[in-house]
Amino acid sequence: MHKPLLVTDFLDRARTHYADDEAVVATTGERFTYAELGERADRVSAALQARGIEKGDRVAVLDPNTHYHLEVAYGSMQVGAIHMPLNYRLTPADFSYMLEDAEVDAIYADYEYAEKIEAIREEVPTETFITNDADAVEGEWEPFDAVLEEAGTEYDRPEMAEDEIITINYTSGTTGDPKGVCRTHRCETLHAYLVGHHQAITDDDIYLWTLPMFHVNGWGHIYAVTGMGAKHVCTRGVDAGEIFEAIQTEDISYLCGAPTVLNLLSDYYDEHDLETTGANDVRIATAGSAPPEATIRTVEDDFGWYLKHVYGATETGPLITTSDARRHFGDDSSDRFAVKKRQGLSYLGTDVRVVDEDGTDVPRDDETIGEIVVRGNQVMDKYWNKPEATEEAFSDRLEGYYHMGDLATVDENGMISIQDRKKDIIISGGENISSLELEDTLFDHPEVSDVAVIPAPSEEWGETPKAFVVPTSGDPENPGVTPDELVDYTRDNLAGYKAVRRVEFVAELPTTATGKVQKYELRKEEWDEEDRMVGEG
Repeated sequence: MHKPLLVTDFLDRARTHYADDEAVVATTGERFTYAELGERADRVSAALQARGIEKGDRVAVLDPNTHYHLEVAYGSMQVGAIHMPLNYRLTPADFSYMLEDAEVDAIYADYEYAEKIEAIREEVPTETFITNDADAVEGEWEPFDAVLEEAGTEYDRPEMAEDEIITINYTSGTTGDPKGVCRTHRCETLHAYLVGHHQAITDDDIYLWTLPMFHVNGWGHIYAVTGMGAKHVCTRGVDAGEIFEAIQTEDISYLCGAPTVLNLLSDYYDEHDLETTGANDVRIATAGSAPPEATIRTVEDDFGWYLKHVYGATETGPLITTSDARRHFGDDSSDRFAVKKRQGLSYLGTDVRVVDEDGTDVPRDDETIGEIVVRGNQVMDKYWNKPEATEEAFSDRLEGYYHMGDLATVDENGMISIQDRKKDIIISGGENISSLELEDTLFDHPEVSDVAVIPAPSEEWGETPKAFVVPTSGDPENPGVTPDELVDYTRDNLAGYKAVRRVEFVAELPTTATGKVQKYELRKEEWDEEDRMVGEG
């Protein structure tokens, strides 16, 4: 028997079996049952159709982790529209490109971020603009609650197929313009099933939204948590004190966070006398850079939480591996910290390999380095309007596998461990930053003659952008500009999290015989005292 896999099934199931149970704790203090969440999503669906939104149209959401995001996501998908979450940390220029590239038809923007859309409103094809507080926003924006009240709950749900695109998630543009990662109903559904299983999500879980919902649909948790009938506790950003308070007052059982969030919690814990759990045991999933053993030790031994380290990319769902392999470590053994630092074993139904330049699997000696490649039902369908980039992503070393750009070793149990990167990216605090974009920006400064940007080790962020700058003056001792001025220059021209953090003036950059900058030499020098060429923390 074949039943189409549709993302609308997740909310449908929750409404059927958990209608009177609490679904969402909102940042406004409101609480909604699954019946109420469903009704609000229906009203979004009706409102969108009344504004001409049809199956296949794109609806963007620019929002921190609030209940509005969940309502607009499901309201859009119920009419077959493509849900497109946006990273609220980006600049108006970034949004202009994405909205134009995807030909977005409608956008919901939180009042705190709507000004970024208002700034480029005349440049984009979007016609419908909705916000949760129209009085706080310049320009003509429709107020969300009034829109829902007027719309009613009646809408026409179109016939949908599992191989149709239902979400587009834009990458950070680490190798050129941002790319729209297209994901189908089937892709999203199977990824959510995998997340539900490997993250052990149950109907009595209480999930705290510390992970941005815009990160590949919150790693699929907008589906998995909803479908299981568990409870969403929403936030408006990451604040260590508020996280610990919510864990106690809402009895949180599960949350996610990059290693930098773990460090933030650890620092707060060291400075305050507090309880780390409520009525429930707590487990946490982390990804991005591998957390240091000391951080894992703090989370598990001091907080009393259970940590799972997972790995993936926007293009892969994101999650494709987990370090949660209890047959390979004891819960009370110190050996578990070394295992949990690894990116780990493949998810069910996921073919993760590490291959050399010829596409041959590297030996399981934990020494030989190759590139991570993956096949799985959770891997993207394609890049939006970029067939050449799609072909390249799936055909470099091994045909038919998505190439992650991370270089790793494999141990005797098949657990992978990232050692270096093939892609020219920096992962700082869980966010991808393009060194090429930073270099292009710095090149525009009149006092910069040449520049190379690499990741440098950082205890706080795992790794952070560092620029080696050849000044126009030619004299590193008298560069004509200060490091702080160049840092501010990048911050003024890019999203704040992308700004270069360190600057070193040099007389020249190391180059090959053909004049290509040898970034590897710069990285090798920066990471000389580290055991690998990627950040932890």
